[in-house]
Amino acid sequence: MGLFDFMKGKKGTEIGAPVKGECIPISKVADPTFAEEILGKGMAIMPAEGKIYAPADGVITTVFPTGHAVGMTTAEGVEILIHVGLDTVQLKGQFFTIVAEADQKVKKGDLLLEADLEQISSAGYDTVTPVVICNSTDFAEIRCKTEGLVEVGEEVITCQK
Repeated sequence: MGLFDFMKGKKGTEIGAPVKGECIPISKVADPTFAEEILGKGMAIMPAEGKIYAPADGVITTVFPTGHAVGMTTAEGVEILIHVGLDTVQLKGQFFTIVAEADQKVKKGDLLLEADLEQISSAGYDTVTPVVICNSTDFAEIRCKTEGLVEVGEEVITCQK
């Protein structure tokens, strides 16, 4: 029996990395709203570049007018929040370019927004990017990658009903 045989027939929903970078546990994010999983379970990525992509197929539910965060729901009903940086709402949209819009259907890998990470850092903000499952309580298990480098689209979260 293989290591992952217990998963047979229980595929779960795979969420890809919305940005290239280094994975860290959400508990290491310097904001208690994320670190204490108040918004939901998840993980975070220290982004290596500023392009944020759809982590799965689905529909964009929210694009914050400031461009620092985007919410989407996958075809399987997983509600995902991608939040670029900490307290970056205070930048009032500066250094962010919004590409996606609310109610837009997206495919995994579609560009959602762009962030000028250098400018955001220079302005004194942490660019760590939490990826949170807002409806965590709908799932029996949520597994997250918490270390190592990831490319866009690489699986970082699996949600199991």
